Amino acid sequence: MQMIDEKQYQKLKQLREKIDQTDARLVRLLQERLSIAEEIGKTKARASQQPLDITREREVIRHILELNKDRFPPEGLRVIFGEIISACRNAQRPARIAYLGPETTFTHLAAARFFGHAPDFVPRNNITEVFEEVERRRTDYGVIPIENSVEGTVALALDGLCEFKVKVCGEIYLPISHDLISQSGSIDQIRRIMSHPHALAQCRIWLQKNLRAVPTEEVVSTAQAARWAAVDPSVAAIASPLAARTYNLKTVENHIEDFAGNTTRFLVLGHRCPRPSGNDKTSLLLSLEDKPGSLFKLLEPLARRGVNLTKIQSRPVKNEPWRYLFYVDIAGHMEDHTVKDGIRAIREGCTFLEWLGSYPKGQTPDDTAEALSRET
Repeated sequence: MQMIDEKQYQKLKQLREKIDQTDARLVRLLQERLSIAEEIGKTKARASQQPLDITREREVIRHILELNKDRFPPEGLRVIFGEIISACRNAQRPARIAYLGPETTFTHLAAARFFGHAPDFVPRNNITEVFEEVERRRTDYGVIPIENSVEGTVALALDGLCEFKVKVCGEIYLPISHDLISQSGSIDQIRRIMSHPHALAQCRIWLQKNLRAVPTEEVVSTAQAARWAAVDPSVAAIASPLAARTYNLKTVENHIEDFAGNTTRFLVLGHRCPRPSGNDKTSLLLSLEDKPGSLFKLLEPLARRGVNLTKIQSRPVKNEPWRYLFYVDIAGHMEDHTVKDGIRAIREGCTFLEWLGSYPKGQTPDDTAEALSRET
């Protein structure tokens, strides 16, 4: 180890003292910010408002990045202030967030990305239980997967939107990267591979090429697979890098997903929708009349008003053969005049229409990369 001379040592000591002084100022400023947030919380409580204001929080992050002028790494600043905002929000009123568990699932990661790490995260065994927790107000919000860019829509999530009285108040796009993990980290010792059905499907080609003779087994989550691997040295799990760290497992192979850009979209469930942010999405659930031209009657009024339909997904109605409900996403907020007018126009051709919620659009991986390229 190279020794430094006395002059260099004194210079380093002075710089470290400046760092300590700066850290002390940061702590005092964070305490001041927390006190202000607590006062805001009291004001919101008197007005019966929720602590979470997604639109305001995005405005704060945007303003912080503008002030930064690229001096501090932008993505690092996003994470830092995301956690500061999360802690201050939680100080107003501690929040409980239900998610498809157990801990370290991709849904857990998505929930932490959206809410920060300050809230109390409540793992549930399946998607239906998440809906139940939110509907019965045992938790403030819930997070569920709704669709994957490779495997498509999650049927149970659509069923829940049909059956439960909740609102969609946010969305998160999370890049999905699957690792093969085990106790030994050796591919030769693997006798069984376990994971969630979607994860197994998303790694099908890699498994066929590299472990064709090894049987696979479906479990309720990638995290449960990691738990099995932690107690059985013959089992390998397909799970997240966080699961490997949490359960003290070694990586056999990184990034075994078959397609690059694999992304899952998650919905945030609650009871109140955010105010318009200027870049929003509205979700609807509807049923069309069973006659020629009914789908055109849905699309034409929206197109005429310049409202962009971004997703339409059909789902059979249980106990009513050959009748379908449609899950629809359109660009804009329910409070926008064109959106409200367009929905009013299509309602005439629907036998059933329910507004599921309006919320700020989530950032896709492509959006994030584009934003970072502009900021840097």
